[in-house]
Amino acid sequence: MALRSQGGLLLPAILVLTLAFTVSCTIASPRIENKIKSVTFLSPEFVLEPGSVENRFYYNIDFPRGHVALKSFRAEVVDEAGKSIPLHETYLHHWLVGKYYQRQDMAENDGDQKIQPENYIFGGNSGICQGTTLRQYFGLGSETRKTDTHIPDPYAIEIGNPAEIPKGYEEKWMINVHAIDTRGAVDRLGCTECRCELYNVTVDEDGQTLRPGYKGGISCCYDQTRCKVRKGYEGARRSLYLRYTVEWIDWDCGIIPVKVFIFDVTDTGKRLNVSIGSSPEIGCQVEFDVASCNTGSAVSDGCVDVRRTSLTMPVGGSVIYGVAHQHTGGIGSTLYGEDGRVICNSEPIYGQGKDAGDEAGYIELWGLFYILVADRTPNPTNFWNSPIHIHEKIKVSKSSLAVVSLLGLVVVGVGLRHRLKKGERRRRL
Repeated sequence: MALRSQGGLLLPAILVLTLAFTVSCTIASPRIENKIKSVTFLSPEFVLEPGSVENRFYYNIDFPRGHVALKSFRAEVVDEAGKSIPLHETYLHHWLVGKYYQRQDMAENDGDQKIQPENYIFGGNSGICQGTTLRQYFGLGSETRKTDTHIPDPYAIEIGNPAEIPKGYEEKWMINVHAIDTRGAVDRLGCTECRCELYNVTVDEDGQTLRPGYKGGISCCYDQTRCKVRKGYEGARRSLYLRYTVEWIDWDCGIIPVKVFIFDVTDTGKRLNVSIGSSPEIGCQVEFDVASCNTGSAVSDGCVDVRRTSLTMPVGGSVIYGVAHQHTGGIGSTLYGEDGRVICNSEPIYGQGKDAGDEAGYIELWGLFYILVADRTPNPTNFWNSPIHIHEKIKVSKSSLAVVSLLGLVVVGVGLRHRLKKGERRRRL
């Protein structure tokens, strides 16, 4: 099932949905005897009112310290009383957690101030997108409450290894929260799809004029923008937080470290040595346009847009965990090996009610292809310099749209496919 959109939009190329899903590529393995530690933290406070948008980066967040092995990361938006906020009130477009290294002689940056590049080193994942694009360690969206992020034993994500921290620096963590208050919205779905006309936006957050034909996407719902609210609607300002729970164990030699990969169905495969951003020709675009059903363009599988891409894994290993991320309209994402076998398949589950975690029309559980890969496993699936294939489907409505379709892997090798219903827009993550 997927919710049809009434207008064109931009959707993420990383599959971000409000949905539930089961990933089929977890490998059964021996258990690690170390006791799992679990701590719940709160992000810095952010304040929203009807129509407002939060999209900031917070540095030096609370996070496990030392040489440890991360086993899971869960998050959701809550109010000051700790109550879960439903998606139809505050839409969690996405949240991202990333690693960076800060010079030891620098003053702490505990807020959302912009960091100076000369004092920091960005520590990204093992993904193959250009520059710092899609280099987060963790990240989901509306599906975050129902998506299981537990990494099976004996695998884990290694952090805090002294041998990997640059001399004179210390390891830090940051979080990005993108939330949209849709209470009283004229078009709630349009607000979550970041339709430009609803935000009355003609330039991006850097002041650059939007490209011709750009109808919706992350460039229209950046921090401090506002989506159109019904005339006369009054809603209180409220303080919100991203509540996140991290589980980890102390590092020991019995743990098999995994590499984190995030794949983008829009990846052109082209790279420039100095490319750190995106262009129509280079690398991961994060979002893409989807033609509407009434444009006369060829549509396969009925009114469904299908996107495919083929990439080459730079390392060998076996897939331990995979999950895809799409926005409303997404109906599936699949990762294939070179020989056509399915490595991971992720299909969304949409909510049916009003309570937090079961919001009708929102994806509650999903699979983005966030992939974890290990270089050794009991049952290896190897992909050394091997092509992988991504296939995505999107349900299409009568209007054109832009879509985002991402695949993340805990890798030892990967490939992917994405499906989104036409009529949904793409978004960036």
